[in-house]
Amino acid sequence: MRDLTLIIATLRVRWRLLHSPPLSGADNMALDVALMTRARRTGETVLRVYGWSAPTLSFGRNQRVAGHFSAASTREVDVVRRPTGGRALLHHREVTYSVTAPASSSLADSYRAINGLLVRALAGLGIRADVAPPAARPARPTEASCFAEPAAGELTVAGRKLAGSAQWRDAGALLQHGSILLDDDQPLIGRLRLLPGDAVPPPATLRALLGRPPAEGEVASHLWSAVRGTVAPDADHIEAEPWVMAEASRVAAHFRDDAWTWRR
Repeated sequence: MRDLTLIIATLRVRWRLLHSPPLSGADNMALDVALMTRARRTGETVLRVYGWSAPTLSFGRNQRVAGHFSAASTREVDVVRRPTGGRALLHHREVTYSVTAPASSSLADSYRAINGLLVRALAGLGIRADVAPPAARPARPTEASCFAEPAAGELTVAGRKLAGSAQWRDAGALLQHGSILLDDDQPLIGRLRLLPGDAVPPPATLRALLGRPPAEGEVASHLWSAVRGTVAPDADHIEAEPWVMAEASRVAAHFRDDAWTWRR
């Protein structure tokens, strides 16, 4: 493995920090995509931390949900399909982050660098997280929960998954986003499925590891410190510009479209 310092150096561009208010599933995904457009225009990287205005079930970009979930079975929660890959994830009592940046390094290097920042942020909270090794076979985008098992490079504690992440690249920009669990709400996914699935071991959560669920702002503060202490000492906070919000509003229609959400 290349030295982490060298890997993180691939992201040594100007960093900005954005703490967003809770939004709907479609609006959260649309803002992440709009920030990719911002990365293309400005050459800057944005680390965004955000929440969700209602419990939201998100599907991975290529996940097959037909026959496993339906609009009727998911009526008690908001539903959205992510632009990134992976499996189903319930966004409720968790902290979501995204990094949008010019795609100037390989997917593997940028993924490893961003996860290195997550490890540093968790260490600031007093949690020693490990990077999951490659599995015998890559996880397929099935109906299973994102937290059923860690994928290579994701973060675990005592073998249990704590942070799930996925990356997507398009037209010279990258989006990596993921979730850090405060509490374990993921069993609700099983109750929303049309057919029962296998029981899965519980994931790690910040409540279990710390004895309390830290506030979103506390987690965000440690993420900001990880960026400033590693790649960008001068990283400053921003608000999303009006043109970024206008782009997000335009893109949100795509993520509200059932043809996208239920396409597979």
